[in-house]
Amino acid sequence: MDRAEPLAVEVVYCPRPGLTEQVPLRLPPGATLLDALQASGLLERHGLAMGGLRAGIWCKVQEPGTLLREGDRVEIYRALRVDPKEARRQRYEQHKLRANERTKGRTSPA
Repeated sequence: MDRAEPLAVEVVYCPRPGLTEQVPLRLPPGATLLDALQASGLLERHGLAMGGLRAGIWCKVQEPGTLLREGDRVEIYRALRVDPKEARRQRYEQHKLRANERTKGRTSPA
């Protein structure tokens, strides 16, 4: 009987903006999302508990028992600290303030 080839997958976590950890793995056929999370070591390294953890495959939230396929990218999602609409509003306000500061230094020709 032929032994099935291991699956090549990667687990990715972005603990904060600008920092991404990628862990390539070779897992046995039939491995699940949970198996990949545990094998990656990212949960322990970042103090993440499975309870309430959101994870998915290729940008889609999945259950821990979801079977993996060759080339899957398992992603651990962190909670948002600010609502995206609120963050956008804050960036716009900051942009307006900076634009006003730049124009204050200019004098108009008489």
